[in-house]
Amino acid sequence: MENLANKLRPESLDDIIGQQHLVAPGKVLYNLVHNKHLVSLILYGKPGIGKTSIANAIVKELQLPYKFLNATINNKQDFDNCILEAKFNGDMILVIDEIHRMNKDKQDLLLPYVETGLITLIGLTTANPYHKINPAIRSRVQIYELKELSLNDIIQGLQKAKTHLPNIKIDDATLKVIATSSSGDLRNAISLLEVAYYSSSDYHITQELLKELGTKPIFFHDKNEDGHYDVLSAFQKSIRGSDVDAALHYLARLIEAGDLDSIYRRLSVIAYEDIGLANPSIGPKVMAAISASELVGLPEAHIPLAAIVSEMALSPKSNSAHLALDEALKDIHKGTTGNVPAHLKTNSSTYLYPHNYPHSYVKQNYLPKELQNKKYYHPKDNKYEMNLNKLNKEMKGENL
Repeated sequence: MENLANKLRPESLDDIIGQQHLVAPGKVLYNLVHNKHLVSLILYGKPGIGKTSIANAIVKELQLPYKFLNATINNKQDFDNCILEAKFNGDMILVIDEIHRMNKDKQDLLLPYVETGLITLIGLTTANPYHKINPAIRSRVQIYELKELSLNDIIQGLQKAKTHLPNIKIDDATLKVIATSSSGDLRNAISLLEVAYYSSSDYHITQELLKELGTKPIFFHDKNEDGHYDVLSAFQKSIRGSDVDAALHYLARLIEAGDLDSIYRRLSVIAYEDIGLANPSIGPKVMAAISASELVGLPEAHIPLAAIVSEMALSPKSNSAHLALDEALKDIHKGTTGNVPAHLKTNSSTYLYPHNYPHSYVKQNYLPKELQNKKYYHPKDNKYEMNLNKLNKEMKGENL
């Protein structure tokens, strides 16, 4: 029996919930479909936020021959058959789910036909394509990121879904419980609504029934339903504020929601935004903890994550490096740049090579004339930066 989430697949971009930055009138995917000039593309984002729905809407609106394949389930013969059908029809839209898992044989088979335009590729993936997808494919497609669905988006989808369930009885508060427990996954929310509907004797869905079904407690959202981004914000601010207990509390919420990707991204930012030069070894340590977490998966992933989050919260903090770059970018945006000094240009004969001088230092100007004596970087008063600054001054023979 076909499940409700599949029955509700949108037939047009107008039916897509969320992703208005891509599908709203005047936006890129809307215009491609409206102009009937689709290009090969990859859609990436978290599960249940609309990748397959958008692909389905595109092929239905364009009314061109299409195939849906899965990079892991379908074999090379399936891809061969698709190419033969494309040659017969003159073109073909090929939607490939889990495209980041497509092996080299399938890639080599498809690439020439994507190149010529015989096949227009729509790749779907939960992985970051800039990290997980072969450069040969990336160079031939446009890449679009889908944004996480808001609580209101999920509720909107559930309101639509419940109209397909005869005699359903559910109040707004219970519908919101389903929405908040889905962690932004609309497909999961619709599936839970359907299971609850058929699990009740009179099609009456209550919060008590949801508890019986084992619905996760709503750790992911605070009492005001502000949700995902507020928890992530509190997580970062607790680490920045050196409160290890609060940091671990918000980490626990995110782990309970199973949202490892958001944890990884946020930790990578915190390592350089908030700790930075105060403890420069933290960046590689974060990447090692992420690799370990990916290797072991949940529930064991919480062990390396607990260690790295605790160390980050207890670590000295500095934002001096990124503040310095922010100031440099302000000058660029204002047009305060100037020409590169002549002695720094390619093949200059007047450049003084620092390694030929004592302490690998020789005084010469590096900034453009218009920015001479400009200071972007101002060290914070932590041990590592103060020591770097001292060594730098000693090297230059400056007074401490």
